[in-house]
Amino acid sequence: MKAGAQAEQTAAHYLQRQDLRLLQSNYRCRFGEIDLILKDGETLVFVEVRLRSRADFGGASASIDAHKQNRLILAAQHYLSSVSPVPPCRFDAVLLVSADGTHGIEWLRNAFQL
Repeated sequence: MKAGAQAEQTAAHYLQRQDLRLLQSNYRCRFGEIDLILKDGETLVFVEVRLRSRADFGGASASIDAHKQNRLILAAQHYLSSVSPVPPCRFDAVLLVSADGTHGIEWLRNAFQL
């Protein structure tokens, strides 16, 4: 398994242990991809998973720049176009130093706003 796919699987398992319910992995549309879509109670959570073994250039969280945020927002809006009624939503990020999570997992709730 490639490191990125393993990191996404690790993040999904971690969030499920936090009582979130996985709805979809790797949602793709013409605007981009959302790594994980989960439910946290009544809230729909769009999750970006980032694996960065080094902190150069700000590390994993800094890699979710304005351009990436915009692509995630467009992809989320595309996903939401088939959801009725639209529930409360948020964007989270899961940051990993190692794909298997052995060096820690950082979960950023509300990593950015719509």
